[in-house]
Amino acid sequence: MEPEDLRASIPVCERGIYFNTGASGPAPRHVIEATTDFLEHHESVAPVEEGAYPAAYETFDETRNVVADFVGADSREIALTNSTADGIARVAAAVDWSSGDTVVRTDLEHSAGVIPWWNLRERGVDVRVLETDAGRVDLDALTDAVADPDTRLLCLNSITWNYGTRLPIAEIVEIAHDHDTLVLVDAVQSPGQVPVDVREWGADFVAAAGHKWLLGPWGAGFLYVDREVADGLTPGVAGYRSVVDPGAEELELAAGAPRLEVGTTSPAPYRGLIAAIDTVEALGYDTITAHIERLTDRLKVGLGDRLLSPHAYESGLVTFTADDPEGLVDRLADEGIHIRSLPYPDAVRASVHVFNTAGDVDALLDAL
Repeated sequence: MEPEDLRASIPVCERGIYFNTGASGPAPRHVIEATTDFLEHHESVAPVEEGAYPAAYETFDETRNVVADFVGADSREIALTNSTADGIARVAAAVDWSSGDTVVRTDLEHSAGVIPWWNLRERGVDVRVLETDAGRVDLDALTDAVADPDTRLLCLNSITWNYGTRLPIAEIVEIAHDHDTLVLVDAVQSPGQVPVDVREWGADFVAAAGHKWLLGPWGAGFLYVDREVADGLTPGVAGYRSVVDPGAEELELAAGAPRLEVGTTSPAPYRGLIAAIDTVEALGYDTITAHIERLTDRLKVGLGDRLLSPHAYESGLVTFTADDPEGLVDRLADEGIHIRSLPYPDAVRASVHVFNTAGDVDALLDAL
């Protein structure tokens, strides 16, 4: 598959110029069909053939295997979630917090990496916010934060959603682990645009989803949990998918990350996620990364001193200044060009993916 083949298969590209993948990626037709075809089968055929539950469980098992291979994990280290926010919230609910424990997060976190820790305030958990500079983390300040004996967990992005900077996750994890601090990575801006190898990162938790750069459907998230860490967790919410045998007289939590799964959810989005991962693998990360780098370089040159993201390539997220960010977003949408505004910095962001073209970039620059 080539980038132009992917573009031709994305219905949204027929309706406008789309630069908002960092919020929600536009799925290609074959991913949509994988989702809807399975939904049709699950609702119309499976109940009187293999059974609705066996069909769903087969899909869940296959998805864990596919995701595990994709991110370099074992299938028992993958829990299926609805989204990145869902995965982070499940971790927050499963850690055995004590009053006085501290969570350290950066000031770059999306609300998915803010609200779950805020919600622990009634349990006496404190939150320390690590200040950053234009998407960069000061490693000395980070070291001081995780060295505090009250710090239990560090939460941060792999690629920052507001500047597009790529953080040195493996180095940060090593620093945190030297001080017995758990690390949770919000990686949702990574899979689909850059390779993810959870073994190289070494983090305890990695939360992501398929509906951004993977161009999958909403509702298919995934959470990596290191096996040793997972087996020590007690889910904050448990259901029949959290245990080995829900009908057993003596209940036992499932081994590994799947103990954080709960109950009935639609398997259809996970069929779409499998198709989306197949698409990325068919394109190859070498093709994806090279394409995004060429286009972001072109966009950054055209933006000049309005650029807030790094001049050198780090990701497909390009943030730049605007006098009226929300007004600009609305005006561009009226012209068929779709970007988004950001709450901080007070700016706008274009997400450049492999299905975009040089013509798309030039149209955005002309409109600006």
